[in-house]
Amino acid sequence: MDTLFLVKPGFQDPAYPGKDFYCWHCALIEGILASFPELARKLEVRRIDWPLPRTDVIALLGEEHQSLPLVVLEDGAQSEHESGRAHGRGFVADKDSILKVLTERHGFPHPHP
Repeated sequence: MDTLFLVKPGFQDPAYPGKDFYCWHCALIEGILASFPELARKLEVRRIDWPLPRTDVIALLGEEHQSLPLVVLEDGAQSEHESGRAHGRGFVADKDSILKVLTERHGFPHPHP
């Protein structure tokens, strides 16, 4: 099963004191998951805290691939939309490529052009 990592909304960034944030790329993907819950069940979705280190991601890909949102392909899987490979696993780190992988591998509709 592919694993989708998203940042939990409502985090704070010490660079901007007193403000709460959400990752808009993650929010976009959250909206798609909510719109098609039966398809979302085909993924393992992990919502993790914003600050580094992101140990769940490090465990799969290593410290150098902690940017979110991120899809880690199931062991042995490949996609033409991969951003790279680490520890023998393919991953997709670009939001537009993640949308393509959701369509290609999990049956989500295509985004309208």
